[in-house]
Amino acid sequence: MIWRATVLTLFPEMFPGPLGVSLAGKALGSGVWALETRDIRASTTDKHRSVDDTPAGGGPGMVLRADVLAAAIDAAEIAPDRQRLLMSPRGRPLTQSMVAELAAGPGPLIVCGRFEGVDQRVIEARNLEEVSVGDYVLSGGEIAAMALIDACVRLLPGVMGKQASGVDESFSEGLLEYPQYTRPQEFEGRTIPEVLVSGDHAKVAAWRRAEAEALTRARRPDLWAARGGQKGTKSTTDG
Repeated sequence: MIWRATVLTLFPEMFPGPLGVSLAGKALGSGVWALETRDIRASTTDKHRSVDDTPAGGGPGMVLRADVLAAAIDAAEIAPDRQRLLMSPRGRPLTQSMVAELAAGPGPLIVCGRFEGVDQRVIEARNLEEVSVGDYVLSGGEIAAMALIDACVRLLPGVMGKQASGVDESFSEGLLEYPQYTRPQEFEGRTIPEVLVSGDHAKVAAWRRAEAEALTRARRPDLWAARGGQKGTKSTTDG
């Protein structure tokens, strides 16, 4: 069974979008994974195809109706073992470990919210897990869904050229990735660190680890703190 992403959206024409090019697009074309896009409006019952209404209690904007979205989810007829996600800025932050978990499964159903939000009752009634791609607000969940799907697809067997390429990336061990270099040897007076052209694999590995730890401490103290810090480690960039 191939990995499948089922997306519920008011704008199915946005897909596959970026997912149709590069690694994800090649894998989609070769059948490594599948994308099913379903229009939420197809589950409306009135002549105006209404999907939203004013917020209970007043306030600006509109809210996606519970009955319409529930009907759209039910019509997708997904298997019970597939996770049901709602892209939402108030959701659990998407992490590499969550991506790896999703990639190891059959593939999720993803609801793309719009307007001021989604009626809370359908979130509870259809067991939607809210997921966020960052502390900011987008016009809708489609771009966030694409980010989640792309992150998952690249971990599927056969998608990346070298399986090892996913091992040393940022967040793979709770660390940011070390700096990367390639030819030419010198660029505008800057040279590749000598250790990387020394041929000593042990020293290269030690340098990369130290640089990853230094970058994580400096740029993402939250990640470093989550690892409990690592007393005694010293970066090649430390004074």
